[in-house]
Amino acid sequence: MPAWTDQLRFAYQPVVNLTTGSVAALEILARPEHGDVLTQARRSPGIDVELAALAVRHATQRETLLPLQVNLFATTAAELPELTALRAAVRAVGRRPCEITLDITGPYTHVPARALLEAVAGLRADGFRICVDGVGDGDIPLRLLGDVAPDVIKLDASLCTDLDARPGRAAVVRMVRQLCDELGGLLSVEGVETERSYAAVLRAGAQLAQGHLFAPPARRPTAEVFVPAPAPSAPVPSPARAASAQGPGSAQDPAPAMPAGGQDGPSVAQFLQPAALLPVTASAEEVRRRLTGLPDVSGVLLVDAGGVPVRAVDRDRFLLSLSGRYGHALYADRPALRLGDRPRTVGAGATAWEVLDVIADGDRDRTGDDVAVVDEQGRCIGVVHLADILRALAESRVEEAARLNPLTRLPGSDAVNGEVDRRLGQGRAVALSWLDVDGFKQVNDGAGFAAGDELIRAVGAALARAARGDAACRVGHIGGDDFLVLTDPEGLEAVAAAVLDVPWSAGGRPVTLSLATVVCPAGAVAGHAEAAAALAPLKKAAKGLAGGSWVLRRYGTPHHEVRRGRMPGPATIPTPSRTPSPAPGPATGPAPGPAPRAYAGGPEPHAVEAHAVEPQPPGAPRPRTPGICR
Repeated sequence: MPAWTDQLRFAYQPVVNLTTGSVAALEILARPEHGDVLTQARRSPGIDVELAALAVRHATQRETLLPLQVNLFATTAAELPELTALRAAVRAVGRRPCEITLDITGPYTHVPARALLEAVAGLRADGFRICVDGVGDGDIPLRLLGDVAPDVIKLDASLCTDLDARPGRAAVVRMVRQLCDELGGLLSVEGVETERSYAAVLRAGAQLAQGHLFAPPARRPTAEVFVPAPAPSAPVPSPARAASAQGPGSAQDPAPAMPAGGQDGPSVAQFLQPAALLPVTASAEEVRRRLTGLPDVSGVLLVDAGGVPVRAVDRDRFLLSLSGRYGHALYADRPALRLGDRPRTVGAGATAWEVLDVIADGDRDRTGDDVAVVDEQGRCIGVVHLADILRALAESRVEEAARLNPLTRLPGSDAVNGEVDRRLGQGRAVALSWLDVDGFKQVNDGAGFAAGDELIRAVGAALARAARGDAACRVGHIGGDDFLVLTDPEGLEAVAAAVLDVPWSAGGRPVTLSLATVVCPAGAVAGHAEAAAALAPLKKAAKGLAGGSWVLRRYGTPHHEVRRGRMPGPATIPTPSRTPSPAPGPATGPAPGPAPRAYAGGPEPHAVEAHAVEPQPPGAPRPRTPGICR
């Protein structure tokens, strides 16, 4: 054993789950009393691996059962991917790889990327969790960060300093949170020292945190931490929250994207708690000792040699069996397997709603049991508590309800905008449509506000039904008679048919709708703002047609196309306050011309070269043709 180990000490700092308020793991920090062991470890991968192994062994001596975060330099992972000493220590102390998160730190400048990625893949296949540490103040390339796809991205404390006073830094944190959501990982921050800093990281979307506010590094591990109650002015963001603007004409705080009719919801990773694991051969007495030694644990999972849950032992039912007459004598020395139930499991990528589905499908007397979360190989990586799931979903629903339009119960434009940005970030094509009622002011003036409200409710209901039939469809109610619809290009015809190919009326008066669509191929626009700007001239072009109308343009092309509606005659030239015709023409489709060909799920209509325009006074400059979108 190297001599430097004699002067080496370790400290433990809790990593707090900001959703549940509990300790998710302990980071082990090396504290040499003499010399500079960390510098030696950076230069020598062998010393670094030995240091990590000592940290795991030391944690066992401190009798902590919490998951551990162990630091490892990127150079070490790339040059010694087998990590022999660390793996041997994990086996020797009875730990499982899924209980160990490797905090990989820089420098990355001279680390061969391919070797590092191969090492990470091997460690992850064996069950180790991967964290990239020091992001924001280190030298890890964004390309490499995306390729590693870590389970946890840990931001450096320097990035989170004065976060509430530095909006640029807060934007960076939100950006990294969005990256974590896309990769299926969690966002962790360091250096939370004050309640003000705590509120700021919550607003920015952090999910895990550590710092002196919760508990300082200490020689003995602790699960007792201080977690402030979030201030009313700084609510904990919903896990589904996406960083997006409020909609056309607004650029305020980010708002959550709430799909219409979907089962999207917070990931179980938000609520992951450490699992109490014992081998499947454990006796009932071993389980009893584990439960009595961990009063906050609600059950024990019995796992096979590979870490796959075989039986779940609930605390209350187990202790009730042992406390009965002759219970201890009957069961103490026998396998605890007999007192366990079949475990209920969900994948690491499951949502909170899927957890509720698993609970609902089980026995009623097991409703309160924990649900095990497993990785792709079926190995347990933690558990989730029903109470945490229900509390988060209730809070999420309250937030969502506050953002629903009171008339249609549809979310606002921010939900659609956030989903547009998410899909564009994934490199997907999107079709964004703007729907409104022709002459809605005249509808209200002629038929009354009650009839106008009923019409808006009916249009919203039709859009919601269309969204339920298309998993890719999202609907938002901007306000008044304006709606936003997001679909894949292939789903456009179904949405248009749902609102344009049916008769509408208000107070006995016939009403028509106008639909404008911009199709944005993958990579054509950077975000929802560009797509929304392209919709404005298309909406004007749709209003220039008689009857139920629909115009469509592919982003980047010079002309738009008419898919519904007809050119108005001399008596139906539109005016700024256009009133629906008493006998509107039917939705007529393409004008006469060559045989149509298939286009975006339907026949391709003609390209419009000119439209009727407002009469101009003599000598006035000729206006631009509204039907040509440049």
